[in-house]
Amino acid sequence: MPGSADSARTAARPRLGFGLRGPRTPRHVLPVEQLDALALPVGDDGVVAGVDVEDRPAVIGLHHPAPHDVVLIGGLWTAQVLALRAAGTGARVAVETGRPQVWTNLARAAGGDQQCMTLHDVGRVPPLGATAVSPVVVIRDCGMKPPRGRVSSGPWQSVLTLLPYLSPVAPRLLRGASLTGVQQVSPEEARQVGRILSLSRQEVEALSTLADGVTLWCTGRDRRFVLTRPTDAETGLLGVARRLD
Repeated sequence: MPGSADSARTAARPRLGFGLRGPRTPRHVLPVEQLDALALPVGDDGVVAGVDVEDRPAVIGLHHPAPHDVVLIGGLWTAQVLALRAAGTGARVAVETGRPQVWTNLARAAGGDQQCMTLHDVGRVPPLGATAVSPVVVIRDCGMKPPRGRVSSGPWQSVLTLLPYLSPVAPRLLRGASLTGVQQVSPEEARQVGRILSLSRQEVEALSTLADGVTLWCTGRDRRFVLTRPTDAETGLLGVARRLD
């Protein structure tokens, strides 16, 4: 029939901007009670710091369009794992340190033929030109009393300051930090940290008994105990988890 031929030509004619109609298939429908099965097991974009008490991946965000300061009261091992994993996300990592000998092998392993991790003397970190497509993480490993450095956090450039223990400058750094990590400290240090961060009594008591590799990560409204589990490659490069250097 002529009408049928005309209809067939019309159906085959491309729709402007859309192309040919594809096959008609039933829609995929998921009951509401099954939506949780589609959730990804991460809490944010960033670096996997380890697993929480429910054995779920714990992710700390390091790349932000606004200044982001992180303080870690803990061991060199954890800071180096985070630096290596940050480099693995494509970030450039600049380490400001007075002990370059403990970072040299890591910088070589992380970069290979590319300098994605660079080492700088204390107070000598140059402008790094962080952008959304080339974020920067600065690790300040400058001892108990890190001086006020030339480098600061900014858009797409976060700064992680490593403190081996609670020092006189720690309260100022903790109050200005967006994210704080605390590993095992003495009972007195735990009480001081608890007052500054408004921790619960149970959290304060736990800080003096934490195992190696465990960190209490704190933001203004969230608290999470995280166990950092190294990969085989990280263990081969950095050794097993340890609180003391």
